[in-house]
Amino acid sequence: MSDPYRSLLPRPGRARPGAGGFRLAPDTTLAAGPDLAAVAGWLRGVLGPATGCWLPPADPGGPAGVVLAVDPALPPEGYRLVVAPGGVRLHGGDPAGVRHGAETLRQLLPPAAYRRAAVAAGPWTLPAGVVDDAPAFRWRGCLLDVARHFLPVADVLRFVDLLAAHKLNVLHLHLTDDQGWRLPVPGYPRLTEVGGWRAQSMLGSRQHGRYDGRPHGGHYTAEDLREIVAYAAARQVTVVPEVDLPGHAQAAIAAYPRLGNGARPAVATGWGISPHVLNVDDATLDFCRAVLDEVCALFPGRYVGIGGDECQPDEWRESPAARARAAALGLADAAALGGWFVRQLADHLRARGRRAYAWDDVLADGAPDDVLVAAWRGPAVTAAAARAGHAVVACPDTSTYLDYRQSEDPGEPTPVGTLLTLADVYAFDPVPPGLAPAAAARVLGGQCNVWTEHIDGPRALDYQAFPRLCAFAEAVWTSGPRDVAEFAARLPAHLARLDALGVEYRRPSGPQPWQTRPDAPGWPRSRTDREAELSRLTAAITGADGAGPAGA
Repeated sequence: MSDPYRSLLPRPGRARPGAGGFRLAPDTTLAAGPDLAAVAGWLRGVLGPATGCWLPPADPGGPAGVVLAVDPALPPEGYRLVVAPGGVRLHGGDPAGVRHGAETLRQLLPPAAYRRAAVAAGPWTLPAGVVDDAPAFRWRGCLLDVARHFLPVADVLRFVDLLAAHKLNVLHLHLTDDQGWRLPVPGYPRLTEVGGWRAQSMLGSRQHGRYDGRPHGGHYTAEDLREIVAYAAARQVTVVPEVDLPGHAQAAIAAYPRLGNGARPAVATGWGISPHVLNVDDATLDFCRAVLDEVCALFPGRYVGIGGDECQPDEWRESPAARARAAALGLADAAALGGWFVRQLADHLRARGRRAYAWDDVLADGAPDDVLVAAWRGPAVTAAAARAGHAVVACPDTSTYLDYRQSEDPGEPTPVGTLLTLADVYAFDPVPPGLAPAAAARVLGGQCNVWTEHIDGPRALDYQAFPRLCAFAEAVWTSGPRDVAEFAARLPAHLARLDALGVEYRRPSGPQPWQTRPDAPGWPRSRTDREAELSRLTAAITGADGAGPAGA
């Protein structure tokens, strides 16, 4: 693709090529105010090693080849990039907008500019033109599951860079689950000493019952998590932590059996939903509050994920203490304790000045109005949550779960879930059709989810996430009609950038031999079967006609 402005990804709102260009040179200077020091430092850090153009600061009041500035007249996260023979002017509605514009500027250079050292001599010429751009949605996120397979800090930071390169602005960090607890909590050392490790992991989908016989684990220190938060913030990415409660808590119960309902399980080695849930004693609620207090201390963002999903009530129904608590609370059944539990967590976060972020399962038991809902079970649930007054992040599994199989190719590594092609992801729209404007305004945006039961390291993560994450990024950034054929025509130019960054993405031709997993068989699902299952699971939320919960 000869026109660099046509190869930009996500596709900007408006791009107009001009005549000529601006040549970056070792003496090209950069001017930026103190509020843009992080953006300027990042731009120097990524361009300098590959191009030799380190963009030294311009003299105060003097001319500069590259100027970064905030212009409040521009929309939030929006930017205007003007490249002319006389220099580069990049204005953003806020520092985030300038950061996004700087990513666009980088894309106008050859792929060699993405290398970490010089492999080409240049010249490094930015083609003249003007870009006016702003995001369609304010929440453009990606969940990274580090509970099922731990990812070291350096790999998390690399993933943050890749999110920022695609103008995504939220990293939803799934820190705890049945198979591992990655968060340190003062006074509870066994959470990481015991809960951070499992004896082995499943090989492939759980239906096959295969195991690898290898211990797996790890956890982050408080300093690690502060580093991740600060690194992401410098790239205008907000880290939203998630501690899954009161279900998906087997690792915590393995560490402290008093948190459970009498069973003494080990950290889960199999995939799927554990029957073991937290008990509903006051002491266990105090434990949960202590965990959330530490989360608030480490993560300064507004939202805190509390899970609330797939909480199996069988242990509560069998527990005299749980049944007594349900009766004392006037609940119809012990199963309703899940909704009560979520309300206690949301109340605690509200008192701390934060808002709970929970999976759409919490809607069935009447989640508090201020809970931000992650709608994972389809557009009907997104619509129901928005109509009920909740702010919503749309992340339907049949459109945004990047651990799902990418093709019918038998070589796809551990093919699970429904078929989710690049085109399927590109077609995703966070706002369900037919939603009234007031309800549609409550849909903050979308999120893709990378669950890691079958992703055991950064190479597998690259394969599953890319290039589908590129398609997702455009779906949540770009307004107006989309043409998947036009996107596909632009994609090869962007894949060259991923090559330069060392991303081992899935090739258009399919998996390479080393990307297959014949030792870890999958369990493919048909879209028809999955949609029927989701319909059954969400009947209580959406109502029989899909219009919304009763009384909404």
